[in-house]
Formats: sequence, C-alpha cells, structure tokens
Amino acid sequence: MGFIYFTTIFIFIEDRLGFKSCAGILNALVFTCFALMSFVSFVSCVLMDPGHVPSNFVPEIEVGEVSDQGTKKNGVNSRLCDKCSTYKPPRAHHCRVCRRCVLRMDHHCMWINNCVGFGNYKPFFILILYAATASIYSMVMIITSALQKDWELKSGVSHVKILYVTCGSIMAALSLTLGTLLFWHTYLLSQNMTTIEYHEGIRATWLARKSGQNYRHPFHLGVYRNIISILGPNMLKWFCPTAVGHLKDGISFPTSRSS
Repeated sequence: MGFIYFTTIFIFIEDRLGFKSCAGILNALVFTCFALMSFVSFVSCVLMDPGHVPSNFVPEIEVGEVSDQGTKKNGVNSRLCDKCSTYKPPRAHHCRVCRRCVLRMDHHCMWINNCVGFGNYKPFFILILYAATASIYSMVMIITSALQKDWELKSGVSHVKILYVTCGSIMAALSLTLGTLLFWHTYLLSQNMTTIEYHEGIRATWLARKSGQNYRHPFHLGVYRNIISILGPNMLKWFCPTAVGHLKDGISFPTSRSS
C-alpha cells in the first residue's frame, strides 16, 4: 500500500502534472483521501469484532421459523454447532480458523487476519470500494503519464520504461482483482446475502426445482432495504467505515415473510 501511494504521488502525478500546478495538488489530495480511507477501513476490519454468539443464547423455536439456508433439520438441532456444542442464531456459522461461531459470517479473510461477519462487513465492503477506486485512479495516472512522454527521444530500454511497465502491470492486475471483488460484494449487498448463503442458495434452488417449487432468499427485503441494513439509513454515513451504530444484536434478522 505504501509503495503504491509513494509511486503514484511522487513519481507519476508529479511527473505528469507537477506539484506546482493546481491540477497536480488536487490529484495528489484526491488520491491521498482514497488511500487514507482505505487504510482506515483496513484497520477497522482488523480491529472490529465480526460478531460472537452470546454464551447464554437459546433459540426460540417457532412453527415455520427461518433457519440456516439449505438445512432440512427440525427444531433446536438445526441451530446446534457440532464443534462449539452451543446454539447458534440464524446466519451464524463456525469458522475453523477463529475456532468459534461468527454472526452472519461471510468468510474468513487472511488479508485482514479476521473473519468478515456481522460486525465488520460494512468496513470490509468500504475497504474494497476505496481500494478499487484508488487502484483504478493510480492506473489511469500511470497510463496518462506514459502517453504524454516522448519515448522516441530515449534509445533502448531505460529504467524509466521498466518502472512504467512494471507499475502499470501491477496496477492493472490489482484494479481487475479489486474491481471484480467489488462487483461481487455489491451484488451480495443488494441481495442481503453472504458468500456462504450464496453457495447454500445454489443447492436450495436445485432442491426446490427438483420438487417443483421456487426458492427465494428469505432475507431479501428489496434492494434499498438490503443496502441500508448494512450501510445504515443515513446516506451521509454510508462511506464512513466506522459508522456502524445502526447495527443491532446480529441474532435476529427480518425476513421477506415477516415484512
């Protein structure tokens, strides 16, 4: 992250626009904001608790109650973790790395050395958003800086050319990777779905079609309600990774049936 910031600011932006121009200072400030928010989001993902199941949690069993997707078990047994030997709420799953059940678990991310769950999914999504934007921004600065250079005046393969090609290739690959990841989690966000629930939904859809029925994700409340359930009702705080005061206990969730 530091290498990308240093090369983008002090090599490519300075070389293309210069810090003595308003455009150069503005571009440097904009990229610094993206890099800073990426760092804040990263720290938030690492330090925030993804959500642990309370030790005194006992599920309330009701007729027709929605349980974890893809399960056909009845009663309390469908909520009993066979590894923790404790009850778990809907959408909670056991993480083998953290060795505990995580509320609304999406996946375990080795890059933040933490699970992505109910408590830190918002800063994780914001991290991808800022990181992808910063990567694309850096790639554009590299390409435009390279296009304005008069390479014909330089004979042979210089160290500057190697630097441009190397950094350009790295940023292109990083932009593609982060852009794909952002597209994927934007889709999950719009459906109020986790990565685990997506894969469980594939099997549930197959079983439903096999029995002549239609499957619908039970926690899908509509795109807007899905978004505000994660990012919050205040649009001014959507892009602040630490604004998670709207999150509740992570034990119960509204369903399309109840709404």
